[in-house]
Parts: sequence; structure tokens; C-alpha cells
Amino acid sequence: MTDSAPATGAQPNRTRSFHLRVFGCQMNFYDGELIRAGFLRRGYIETDSADEADVCMFHTCSVREHAEERVHSLVGELRRVKKAKPQMVLAVVGCMADREGQELFAREPHVDIVCGSRHFPSLPSFVDRVVGGEQRICELGKAPGPVDAAKRDLSGRSEGFSAHVAVMRGCDLNCTYCIVPSVRGRVESRPVSEICSEVRALVAAGVTEIQLLGQTVDAYGRDRKDGATLASLVDKLSAMDDLQRLRLVTLHPSYVDKELVAALARSRPFMRFLPIPMQSGSDRILKAMKRGYSVEGYRKKVKMLRGAMPDLELISDWIVGFPTETDEDFAMTEAAMTEFGFLQSYVFQYSPRPGTTAFELADDIPREFKKKRNHRLLELQRSISRERTLVQVGNEGLLMLESTPDDAPGMWAGRMQNGHRALLPHRDGFAPGQTYSVDLVSCGKKALQAADGLTPEEEEALVTRARQEAAAAAKAAIQAAANSLEVADSMPLPMIAQDRPSDLKPGDPPERGPHSSIEV
Repeated sequence: MTDSAPATGAQPNRTRSFHLRVFGCQMNFYDGELIRAGFLRRGYIETDSADEADVCMFHTCSVREHAEERVHSLVGELRRVKKAKPQMVLAVVGCMADREGQELFAREPHVDIVCGSRHFPSLPSFVDRVVGGEQRICELGKAPGPVDAAKRDLSGRSEGFSAHVAVMRGCDLNCTYCIVPSVRGRVESRPVSEICSEVRALVAAGVTEIQLLGQTVDAYGRDRKDGATLASLVDKLSAMDDLQRLRLVTLHPSYVDKELVAALARSRPFMRFLPIPMQSGSDRILKAMKRGYSVEGYRKKVKMLRGAMPDLELISDWIVGFPTETDEDFAMTEAAMTEFGFLQSYVFQYSPRPGTTAFELADDIPREFKKKRNHRLLELQRSISRERTLVQVGNEGLLMLESTPDDAPGMWAGRMQNGHRALLPHRDGFAPGQTYSVDLVSCGKKALQAADGLTPEEEEALVTRARQEAAAAAKAAIQAAANSLEVADSMPLPMIAQDRPSDLKPGDPPERGPHSSIEV
């Protein structure tokens, strides 16, 4: 190694420690739990201090350049520690390892292990090899065995009432902006029996909510020859009596079919709060992204879903500033967001990623335009979220308690079956994961107000007052919007991509790390 000696000299009579830092998506955090379990089974203890750990691991994300640079910064900070403590084993794991490979050793010569996203179950043995004197282990690509052979440790589980379960890995799509297929590989679905066993063990350990994970979770089973589908899996999991909530993360519109919709509609625990990213409301941009559907195609999927589940709420991701996106394209995105009435949105400013098809395109939308479009979408989503929340007042349903928020003393926060956040006054005996039948009696700035045990008269009085307040608030919002439009009319609109303002040069770098969301 260039800056330090090999990580040798383990002390057999001392309990070894590990530090794990996870970045990125929910799949990464699930994988992090499996990594953690693997080291705990080996007798390691976990430490919050990277400097003090015998083994330091970074489980990484490559979706945004900002995330990778953050990891490089943290790894760079450990160069000093590694020089003073050469026996430390330093590993970079996951998508960034898959993307950069051996190049990581050139940039960070004090790193011992570069481990791809399919190889993390072998991390403990990789560490043993480094401790034994081997240098610079790099394992990428397809692993010899199934990733999920790494079992999670449920003893003394502290993650709470909700747990993630990966049902598949990889992606068979080729969206032009996305790095995931090249770093995560093709779809590999787990056997139904294995998934059901994991869920049963989690439920037996006290978990009441399961979130099924996949890069495109509704593609589950398409690579298998046993007839497994997400619909059949949902049916099997829904039959588990003690499973109270079942969530899916994340769906691709192209894989939504009648069989899946029917299974979701008849599922008792299925949470009617579904992420189906649309990304853009422009057919031209969707085609350039290779999303595999048009706005009309997306419309048909939503109609199918809401026809079977009228109370369903949707979540979407959006990319603004994709190459060649014009004002007209963006206006179509605003129109789509309004038409489909998403409860929640995540908005990203496009940034080119090496290894994607879109990287070859000119990043021709100035960052100022990306910021403006990002802001406009967030403001629009805020308005839509508010409208969809207000109409919930007067409804009743099941509220699952999650936490006691710092900004609402004396209250418990949770989610209704369709994803709306609600607050319920504290009572002795409340705990995360418990479910209560409640009435939604009013709407605050951040959440609905729930109550249980009300008489019909009390409920009617509260709802009437809340609706009067909502009507007044809506009137004020309309006036504020009108005032805002008057101001906007006096301001120049962003120009289309080809009409660059003179103070922006074609080589100007895009905004990095641009991720915002509206969440209710």
C-alpha cells in the first residue's frame, strides 16, 4: 500500500470492533442491517467512532455525485488514523465500489477492501484475509451465491415496529439517467418461501409493519421459473394474522397489472400509500429517459389502481432539468402533478452520472433554471398535499403510532392506512406500532388531528369547526396565490434550454446533491 502498511497484527484476546456508515436508499439500509448481523455473529461489537474501530466500512450510493464525494471526504479523513493505526481495516462497499472498482485504490490508497453490492455477505471473510496479510481485495459483479443468504440477527432487535425486507435485487430497465442497473446488476428475485420465513420471524419478534423493497419491486418474480409474482407474494403475506401493515417500495408503472392491483385491493394489511415515480409529465422527455410509458400509459395505471382502491394515495419522484427540457415540457410536468394528485413528491435536479446513457448528452439546462423548476414543483406539491389532507377531515380509520414528535408535546404521531400523517393525544400504554381506530377531526399545518372515543355529537362539532377553518384557510390561500401570480406575471419566465442567458456558460457545472421533497 502507498500510505500505510497492510492491516495486520490482530489481537486475538481482544474483542474486535466495527463501525458501519450507510448512505443512500432503503435497500442500502437493509443491506447495512445484514452487514451488521454478519459481524455481530462473528463476535464483533459495534462502535459509533470510526477512529476507534478495528474495521471501518462505508456502504455507499452512486445515484448522485454529491453522495460519492461525501464518502471520499470521510474516507480521506481516515488516512491520518490509518497511518497511526495500520491494523485498522477500511472497506468501501456497495454501488460506489461497483462503479469505481480498482480506481478507488488509486484515489484512496489506504483502503483495504472494495466490495460490490452483491458481495457484502463475504465482508467478514474479506476482513480475515486482510488481517492475515492480504492486500487490496476487490470483489465486484455477480456473487457466487444469493445475497440474502446473509441472515439478519433478530436477537435483541432494536429497529422498532417497522422493518424492511428485500424481495429482489437489481433492475432490468435501462432508464438513461440511472446508474442502478450497471452497479446493481440484473433482477434476481428471492424464493417466496424464504421471504415468508423472514417476515414470519420479524413478526414473531414484534414487528407490525413490513416494507417490501426492490429497485422495481413490482418486477418481482419475472426472472423466476416457479410462477412467483408480487401478487402471489402479497396474497401469502396478507394471510399472516399478526402483520398489520404491508408497504411496497418502489414500483415502476410498466409492471403494474390487473393481477397485482387485485391482490393489493383484497389485502387487509396493504398500506394504500404507493410510490410510483412518474419522473416527468412530458412524453418527449419520458421517451428520452427511456421510461417505457407515456403520460396516457401512466394515466391508465393510476385509473386501474384508484378504481380498485379509491382511498389510495400516490408518491412520485420527479427530475427537473433533464437535457433539452423546455418550458413547455416543464409545464406538462406541473400539469401531470396536478392531475394525478400525489400526496407526496421527491424532486431532483438532474445531474449527469458517468456510466449512464444520458451522460453522453449535453447538460444544457442552466442550474438557475433547475433551481427555479425545483422550487415551483415543490410549491405546487405543497398545495396539492394540503388539499388532499384537508378532505380527510371527517373520515375515520386505523392509525398506527410511530413516535412522539418534539414539535408536538403531549401527542403521538402516526400514519393512517392511506399514508396521511395524524396526531393523537398521548395516553398511558401507547407504544410505536400499536394501531387504533380514530376519527380525523381537524387539520393542522403538518398533520391531521385524530381523536378516539368521541361521541357522535362531539365528533360532528369538531369536524364542522375544522371544515369552517379549512374553508377560511383555503380562501386565504387562493388570495395569496392570486397575489403571487400578479408578481410572477411581472417577472421573466425561464428561457428554454437553447436560449442561454449571457451570464451562464455552457461549461458551468450543474447543482450537486439536489434533492428536495414535500412530505406530509
